[in-house]
Amino acid sequence: MIDRLFAFLILCAVLGAPFGVALAWTSGAILDFVFFYPLFMSGLWMFGGLYYWLHWERHWPWGEGTPPPQLRGNPPVSIVVPCFNEVEHGRSAILAALAQRYANVEVIAVDDGSTDGTAAMLDTLAADHDRLRVVHLAQNQGKAMALRMGALAARGEYLVCIDGDAMLDADAVSYLVAPLLDHPRVGAVTGNPRVRTRSTLIGRVQVGEFSSIVGLIKRTQRVYGQVFTVSGVVAAFRRSALDRVGYWSLDMVTEDIDISWKLQRDHWSIFYEPRALCWILMPETLRGLWKQRLRWAQGGAEVFLKNVRNIWSWRYRRLWPMMLEYCLSAIWAFAFILSILLWIIGHYVSLPPHIHIETLVPPAFTGMVLAVVCLLQFVLSVFIDHRYERGLPRSLYWVIWYPLAYWLVSLFTTLFSFPKVMLKRRRRARWTSPDRGIRTPS
Repeated sequence: MIDRLFAFLILCAVLGAPFGVALAWTSGAILDFVFFYPLFMSGLWMFGGLYYWLHWERHWPWGEGTPPPQLRGNPPVSIVVPCFNEVEHGRSAILAALAQRYANVEVIAVDDGSTDGTAAMLDTLAADHDRLRVVHLAQNQGKAMALRMGALAARGEYLVCIDGDAMLDADAVSYLVAPLLDHPRVGAVTGNPRVRTRSTLIGRVQVGEFSSIVGLIKRTQRVYGQVFTVSGVVAAFRRSALDRVGYWSLDMVTEDIDISWKLQRDHWSIFYEPRALCWILMPETLRGLWKQRLRWAQGGAEVFLKNVRNIWSWRYRRLWPMMLEYCLSAIWAFAFILSILLWIIGHYVSLPPHIHIETLVPPAFTGMVLAVVCLLQFVLSVFIDHRYERGLPRSLYWVIWYPLAYWLVSLFTTLFSFPKVMLKRRRRARWTSPDRGIRTPS
């Protein structure tokens, strides 16, 4: 009850911050924050991504014929693949995992109570491949439980966890595990997801997003020392680190965000490895995209409310920048809605001059600056990421829709996620089959 009350007070603070700003600031200041916060974040991501590339990435060998890092001591690596109703895509994912060039690999597929033919498909594959083991759960327990069961069944200290529809690059395991061997305080390494569903505009926009947004964000967060979340679709973990923090939480909507914070609160580092490629399926409909991003936003809100109370001691100071970034993003969303409400109300009620908003259209110069910065961000991301994916510059045409697609989706998912988290009863999080795209390219 006390935790609920504290969470409610935090929510009131987040919701009330823009209204407090409205009383203290002029309408111009509110609009400046709404328009220039995305500009500031784009600049930060560009600076961080460029620093990461200059300091580390440009020195790494990459290309056709470049050997992956050798894993010292040839340790056994367990690839854990939680599966729920993956009869259509699961076979390709399992075969790609088994096709790793690093030989000392076992694959553990966890069938989480699938209701289609996934169980039979996995058993058939296991009969043909000695390095594949299958764990069957009697009913759907959720992805976190499936990962736990896979980790408990694994023989290795190093776990590579992927989704049941994700296809690992042949050298992904080598790139993911090498930092765990070289750095004893690294608890997890997140890989580089690449979108392979591109039959609609929504799918193509996400190709640019994962390069110009996700990739630059991961690089930037790695520069200042903490990563908000590992990629739920492809990440490697040190088993002893997972054991210390109690593995994945069963009641969190996004187990990847939660485990990232649990590891970093226990002072484990998380690295980003852009050479660990993994080809993934993403939603290609508005409904599928909305459900996915709302779940991500809800997971972020859950982790925020879970950690905000106890994170302010000095020993957790390295997590403060991530908490600040999240708070500013949430305040931006509510400030945006507040500015719209004040603009609408101003048409019917005479508001005080300092909070009256005449128009929501930014000045021409402001709009031009935002457009130029967005374009620079795209160009920089393509420059950094083009060696990992052929034909990436062609996607630059489609990311002109990025400001509308990314920031508006972020806006509305933030607005919906906080109330949803507050009204949610704590119970085990279970999954359903997501939108995997309309057509999967061969």
